Amino acid sequence: EDAPPVEGPAALVCPVSFSQPVSDESSVAQLSAKFKEEIALMRPWYDRSTEERKRTTVGVSGMEPEAIGSFVVQFLYDDIPSTQEDNNLGALFKLAVEDLKAFYYESATARPGQMDADSETLSQWYWRETVAGKVLVAVHRTHRDSEDETLRRVVNRNLVPRAHASLLS
Repeated sequence: EDAPPVEGPAALVCPVSFSQPVSDESSVAQLSAKFKEEIALMRPWYDRSTEERKRTTVGVSGMEPEAIGSFVVQFLYDDIPSTQEDNNLGALFKLAVEDLKAFYYESATARPGQMDADSETLSQWYWRETVAGKVLVAVHRTHRDSEDETLRRVVNRNLVPRAHASLLS
């Protein structure tokens, strides 16, 4: 059954919901658990998206979404993961975050009536309503003064868009 047409950008609703929202005061362990749960619950929508569209933009990091979640969670604990010799940690983190965002966007737009959501609507939803957005803001706070120069540069310049910089204060 087709959804009725909507004029203008439609409000995006997260395809998954949690019984208790994550608050800013949540512990890192709770935030990590909710993040991994959110990824698992988004997976069927992502699979539907790739099945319907016959393509995906997820994959530049070489990691599956669940592995990206585990990789990013390590940064919450200030536990810098080791990378292969030829990989730069900051570059790998940036690619993983790009894949994570693509995974969420593709999952969200797989829902009926959401396929034509505009980039502003998706960005607002991702950064302000998902656990992933909260996790990335927390990673920014943890690593904005990182000793790893490339990671520090990625966290400070590329992680949270300027349109959502108010989340960092």
